[in-house]
Amino acid sequence: MDYFSEHYITLILTTLYVGGCLGIGWYFKKRAAQGVEGYYVAKREIPGWVISLAFFSTSASTNTYIGQAGKSFQYGLSWAWMGLIWTLFCIVSWQLLGPKMRFQTARLKSFTIPDYFHLRYKSSLAKSIRVLSAIIILFATIWYMVGIAKGCAHVLTSVLDIPYEYGSFAIIAITCAYTIWGGMYSVLWTDAVQGIIMFGVAILLLAIPFMYVGGVDTLMETIRTTDHLTKSGEPMKSGLVSFGELVSFLYILGIGLAVGMKQISEPKNLIRFYSINNAKSMRFAMIWTPIFLGVSLVCVMGLGALVHGMATVEEADYLINNTDEVVGFMLDTFDNKLVSGICVAGLFAAGMSSLASVIIIIGTAFVKDIWHVAQPMQEHKIIPRTKWFMAIYCCVVYALTLYPMAGIVELTAFAGAVFAASFFPAIFGGLYLKWGTDLGAMSSMVMGMVINVVWRFGFRFEYETLKDVHEVIPAFLISMLTYIIVSLLSKKRIPDDDHLAVVFGKENIPNP
Repeated sequence: MDYFSEHYITLILTTLYVGGCLGIGWYFKKRAAQGVEGYYVAKREIPGWVISLAFFSTSASTNTYIGQAGKSFQYGLSWAWMGLIWTLFCIVSWQLLGPKMRFQTARLKSFTIPDYFHLRYKSSLAKSIRVLSAIIILFATIWYMVGIAKGCAHVLTSVLDIPYEYGSFAIIAITCAYTIWGGMYSVLWTDAVQGIIMFGVAILLLAIPFMYVGGVDTLMETIRTTDHLTKSGEPMKSGLVSFGELVSFLYILGIGLAVGMKQISEPKNLIRFYSINNAKSMRFAMIWTPIFLGVSLVCVMGLGALVHGMATVEEADYLINNTDEVVGFMLDTFDNKLVSGICVAGLFAAGMSSLASVIIIIGTAFVKDIWHVAQPMQEHKIIPRTKWFMAIYCCVVYALTLYPMAGIVELTAFAGAVFAASFFPAIFGGLYLKWGTDLGAMSSMVMGMVINVVWRFGFRFEYETLKDVHEVIPAFLISMLTYIIVSLLSKKRIPDDDHLAVVFGKENIPNP
């Protein structure tokens, strides 16, 4: 009873939010079961405002609201530049990729990113590209999902005193349930609701340190003259408000590129382009998605730096080494039950929106793009098998979440680097370069994956001069160069003119 009386507002608000997500999933259960197109891409009939909010909410996950926000506790307001990099990539994604991807995938009847590669590069090698890209998805999403679940679990521990293992189980189990029930319908509609909540919570989170300390001038003066120490034990002094004093711009650029480029290469983002219903909706989303994302990032990217104004020297010494717990500490210190309840619901939304998108992607990748390719199955078996694999994969993710491989920022940045280097050349080439070949696509995927792993585990942390050079930089450059050179050297493998006419025909996004 004491526990409930202390946390009842947060518990009620969180329960209402979770119940709403489960209700949406159950509502769309019947419609999603009507066929593979419905379960995988929501029959390409989703309004632009839903897609816009869904893209924003899945791009700004707990990586952003907890991991990235907390990281600025260590690196200061310089970390807010990350938001600009992400917003620029959001604009690029919607302007450069969105319309063409919606057009081509509709013409090719593509349901997944791997089967787009298969259908676009039509050849004897295309099936291998499809399977390889599905394997890359399964590998990279493990890192991403562990980071998201880890962030949500830390918030529940800080605010509601829920043990870490129970919190991570709850976030994974609830998201898995409504995703399995409603497929892409429930993913997109819950993401839209979550996007609305997240937008408001981003503004509220920014206001908390100012309200706690007593105004803008007071807080800024406090963090400018703080006596807190850096992770290495040196005085921060004015480092929190001085650009590049606590972290190199090269490191900011590397993490910014790794995470920001997910918007132009990660399947969970790109699959949204499949589901939008018409050209008018596409134009709406092209304008509003960067606005939703940009405003939210301005609010949360430098949040951790402001939390120094709320922490004692002892608390700061702990948080500087545990930045994933900064946002939870802020809410616990502010100690307003209504605010905590709203924010926990918003942070749950941030995590669940990204987890749901990834869960359905890994289900479709394994069943449709590996199993179905290796052993073709009847269509009515595809959806049930997709559901079973999603459940099994979530169990694996939960086990890994209990022993996470790294912090939230590094986990999600590594996943983003793998997707950016492995997928973007093949996607961009498929959409824009008629002379792009299957061999170019496959070579760039292999090179992107290999360079990411080798640079991270063989070079980056072994040499002091390379520690700030994120793996995405060499991996992306080499992968893109590989695609261009190999495609030019294998011109005989360019698809025939009739196929290219289907792929690159008159671009007018069809109505459903």
